[in-house]
Amino acid sequence: MRTAPHLSRRALLTAAAASVTAAAAAPSQASVAHRSRPSSAFGGFRTVGRVKKAADGSVRYTWPGIAFEGRFRGTGVGIVLDDPANDYDVQIDGTTVGTLVTPGRTTSWIRNLTDTEHTVRLVKRTESPWAAGRFGGFAAARGGEVLAAPAARSRQIEFIGDSFTAGYGNVSATRDCSANGGVDRNSNADLAFGALTARELGADYQQNAFSGRGMVRNYNGGEPGTDYRTYYDRALLNVVGDVWRKPRGWRPQVVVIGLGINDFSTPLHPGEPWATQSELIAAYTSAYHGFLDKLRSRYGSKTFLVVSATPVSGTAFADTARGIVEDRNARGDDRVSHWYYDDPGLDRLGCDWHPSLRDHRIISGLLDRHLAALPLKW
Repeated sequence: MRTAPHLSRRALLTAAAASVTAAAAAPSQASVAHRSRPSSAFGGFRTVGRVKKAADGSVRYTWPGIAFEGRFRGTGVGIVLDDPANDYDVQIDGTTVGTLVTPGRTTSWIRNLTDTEHTVRLVKRTESPWAAGRFGGFAAARGGEVLAAPAARSRQIEFIGDSFTAGYGNVSATRDCSANGGVDRNSNADLAFGALTARELGADYQQNAFSGRGMVRNYNGGEPGTDYRTYYDRALLNVVGDVWRKPRGWRPQVVVIGLGINDFSTPLHPGEPWATQSELIAAYTSAYHGFLDKLRSRYGSKTFLVVSATPVSGTAFADTARGIVEDRNARGDDRVSHWYYDDPGLDRLGCDWHPSLRDHRIISGLLDRHLAALPLKW
């Protein structure tokens, strides 16, 4: 529920990634290497994540779970990055072959592949609201060729939320992450419930999550005067006034909203704008309706809006979320649904009592069932 602190870190290839690469090397002799200067021969990628395009073809971004997909022919591919803050997974033909930890300004090479056509996917594991990463594209190894980017998927889902949606601390095996690498080393947005569900459904997706933020109140009343809505319209979270320009092709059939854990998980403190929980509930309800109005205006009347809730410090969150949905339905909008998720198998063994990887798989399954019950026409 808390925002992960910015940690001072050096660029390295994690031991875990090295072992994955070594395992992959048996059949394909795959290997990962770095070069200090980015290659100019890049191109051929697609993303549906929120990015800012530059004149040289590179893109900047801050939201977690941003993924870049490409195709190439040959024995290797280079990944052109300028990012000292984030971690990335590299996937070749659907298999993760390496993890790039705070790579900095470099081209990372996947080499010794079979000389044929391959797919490549680069996915941002971590959150970085304080700093933008830059991706310059994919580069083919000598004798190879970057091919046209993969086609867009017809199914689209947008996930809006906080640390649960971001996958905060989800790959940790202990709630205290101070001695096992910290939150960033133990977070993987690509294994959060939203990403798992999107892959299960074969959908493109956005993972617009910001840890510690609520609809009107942040975790423990922190950073007053701001909330999730302060940042939602931005491509770059660290740039005040930035505005993401929605591409014509981005019109998700489903938007899953998970905001309220931070609003209700801690007691109100003296000096906050709400003297009582009843006042907080009223402000939350009003803001939520306004946010749903924004989504309706942006995506139209056919998009299904899923208002989610989960157990946290009593029933105020779940009860209020359910009431908001009932109100929307009573107004005639039957494409707003309430998804309450809980399961006795949830262990919350991720960092700071967040969902573990096992939990995210369970939550994803619960979401799959909820979406299957909607009259979706993909």
